[in-house]
Amino acid sequence: MSNIAGRVREVFRGDQRVDADALIARLDAVRRFLTAVDGLLPDGDLVPAHTLVERAGTRLALSRDHTVVALAGATGSGKSSLFNALARLELSPVGVRRPTTGVTHACVWGPLEGANHLLDWIGVLPRHRFVRESALDADDETALHGLILLDLPDFDSVQRSHRLEVDRLLGLVDQVVWVVDPQKYADRVIHDSYLREFHRHRDVTVVVLNQADRLSPAEVPRVLDDLRRLLDTDGLTGVPLLATTAVDPAGMVGLRDTMERTVAERQAALRRLAGDVDTVVAGLDQLVGSARPAGGPDDTAVNGLNRALAGAAGVPAVTEAVERAYRHRAGAATGWPVVRGWRRLRPDPLRRLHLPGPPGDQSDPAESLVAATSVPDPTAAQRSALGLAIRAVADRAAADLPAAWPGAVTSAARSRLGDLPDALDRTIAGTDLGLDRRPVWWRAVGGVQWLVTLAAVVGLGWLVLGYALRVLGLPALDNPVVGAVPLPTALLLGGLLAGLLVAALTRPVVRWAARRARARAEQRLTARVAQVGDEYVLTPVRIVLGSYAQARDALRDAARG
Repeated sequence: MSNIAGRVREVFRGDQRVDADALIARLDAVRRFLTAVDGLLPDGDLVPAHTLVERAGTRLALSRDHTVVALAGATGSGKSSLFNALARLELSPVGVRRPTTGVTHACVWGPLEGANHLLDWIGVLPRHRFVRESALDADDETALHGLILLDLPDFDSVQRSHRLEVDRLLGLVDQVVWVVDPQKYADRVIHDSYLREFHRHRDVTVVVLNQADRLSPAEVPRVLDDLRRLLDTDGLTGVPLLATTAVDPAGMVGLRDTMERTVAERQAALRRLAGDVDTVVAGLDQLVGSARPAGGPDDTAVNGLNRALAGAAGVPAVTEAVERAYRHRAGAATGWPVVRGWRRLRPDPLRRLHLPGPPGDQSDPAESLVAATSVPDPTAAQRSALGLAIRAVADRAAADLPAAWPGAVTSAARSRLGDLPDALDRTIAGTDLGLDRRPVWWRAVGGVQWLVTLAAVVGLGWLVLGYALRVLGLPALDNPVVGAVPLPTALLLGGLLAGLLVAALTRPVVRWAARRARARAEQRLTARVAQVGDEYVLTPVRIVLGSYAQARDALRDAARG
């Protein structure tokens, strides 16, 4: 049992007052608990708490000036005789036919008008309501003004509807007087099915051994002692136990004094509801326990989720395309101008994935924003890895939670699984891959290539012009000489050799820069994918963990009484 259950009040409240404001605060805590776990725990486990909140609110709103006391017992225990004896009127039928009491009768001490709404809620028909108010009584009944006494059907009746009615009313009344007789006071039905279930309501429970006149004066103490032993076994230690007889007014004094004290205190309704809160809290405790969960899954599980998301999003394929695109674009910018056009005829690797192309590429400008990317769909292995990673996140987050919660955490972790593919695709399409700007050194190398190419073209044009003049028989121009090599030839060969040399020196630099671009893109993509994982997987898990913490705190507040 958790420390919450340990704080549920198990002491007898018979001589203690229940503060109405404190009780309302406890009920509000139960309401907060229900709000926190709404949609997370099975509805069947929460029915008693919902019933308590609704019933308590209605009971407190209807009347705090009336005390509803029910006489409950088995067939032949003499409930109706006690009912009539307390009312000092013949209100409930008494006879030998069993079951004698088939419907609930109510006797109201004081004006009936003030009690009608409460009796409507309890479900006593108007024709079975009686008023104990007579001018002939003078002030004899004043001490019981505000009492509503119910004579319930027999709980062991052969009529199932009678038993159901008893069970319903026992959940609504403020105090229960259990009536037993010398013959059946030890019957297992009343002890196992009823009295034992009222151990948290012992402060609003009274047990009477009726028809005590059938016992000899020596037998009455022995029977009462045996009945007390049984009540202690049922968890009803401290409840009032009285011997009564309806045929002798002296045999009703103890029960009537108990009724008068109950009415005067105006505490029965509050004590009953406090006991109801104790019962509900004890039942909910196993759903919450006392564990304090972490704020979320550990770093190992989160890192595993991010890796699985990156694989499912196609980050490896995109980063490989980034490396190839960098080399492609660098080659087009730094290569020989003669072959640059041929490079531009080859599609950019990122354009193949419907990702942003080279700077200045205006083809389908809205495509990357509207259409999906062409990143390869995740393989079966990648989907399986993602599912396992999400399950690992849920398992780690719910490791310390009670049995009712891991399922809720797992459901939360998978709640947006269907939206993940589109979210990942949008993230990949919207991530800046770092290729939007051309590096300055590309322009510098490109300028050098243009210069050496221009030198080669000038040298070639000079040689062609000289050859044409000789063919036409015109006087040829004198070519300057660089060392032993004519200048046109030096320009042509020098330009070609310089272009090859610049390309050779640039190639390893491009490869190194392409790898850096790939690493940079991988870092950015992984960070963006992690944000998607946080929004679509981790945030729902944290919400459930937060709801658990709220529910645990609310139940702890409800247990304080």
